[in-house]
Amino acid sequence: MPMGIIESISIGINPYLIDTGNFILSWHGLFTFLAVAAAVILVVRWGSKEGYSVDILYSVSMWAIVGGVIGARVLHVIDFWDYPEFPEAAYKNNVGQIFRVWEGGIAIYGAIMGGFVGGSIYLLVRNTDWLLALWRPFSLVLGQPNKAVLPSIGRLADITAPALLVAMAIGRIGDIINGEHFAKFTDLPWGVIYTHPLSPASGRPATHPAVGYELLFDVALLAALWPLRNRLRPNGMFFCLYGATYSVGRFFLSFLREESNVYFGGLNEAQIVALIVLALTLPVLVWRTQFVRADDTRARRRAA
Repeated sequence: MPMGIIESISIGINPYLIDTGNFILSWHGLFTFLAVAAAVILVVRWGSKEGYSVDILYSVSMWAIVGGVIGARVLHVIDFWDYPEFPEAAYKNNVGQIFRVWEGGIAIYGAIMGGFVGGSIYLLVRNTDWLLALWRPFSLVLGQPNKAVLPSIGRLADITAPALLVAMAIGRIGDIINGEHFAKFTDLPWGVIYTHPLSPASGRPATHPAVGYELLFDVALLAALWPLRNRLRPNGMFFCLYGATYSVGRFFLSFLREESNVYFGGLNEAQIVALIVLALTLPVLVWRTQFVRADDTRARRRAA
């Protein structure tokens, strides 16, 4: 039997930090912004220490952000393209709603994959002759189109992985406040009840703080992986390790969440993507990963 409000953790915060009618800012939106800003700051800080241009790192970050937004939205739309429970909310019946990103609806796996693709595209095209030729007519505004010293995709992905875990943990704070990710009922003393009438979870019995569990998992995973951030070769293996270990945690934690759509085996979209990520990263980690000594890392950071 679910516990009452007195025996549970009660959250009565208005999910909307600002709600003027014409402008709405939720706690989720605020902490998403802070999460992205923190990730960019950390990547630029760590990357610049390895000798990469700050301007280049900011440019890659902007491409990654755009790719992340697109990827996060695309994966969410795929999940809710057909919504049998509420057909009127399905994207196939509301195609125009797909582009209203500011109203919510993103998938974290899509953000990670889209950000990787966006940043990779920039690194692949930045020094190409056709882009430099296109740049020249605007050199008075943009500066001379010189080739830049770029990190490899794998190395920058390795630098970014810990920043992603920090960002994901920050973003989950907004999820906890808003109560928008439903979880299964519980009678544990840390079950959560949302009492504010505007909260999506208002009126529900005590539930697992599933996104809170994920926040703690992100922090624990960051602590566990941090000592290995410069110990794996070739470049990109640390990012693969991050993807694999996060996917294991997300797969099992998702059993505590209530998802609107489930697929084969009763698995939700995040769990299916987690299995795909594991299928792609585990063989690479097993067959390619090499450990290097801590005193060798500085000299080998840009190894392929």
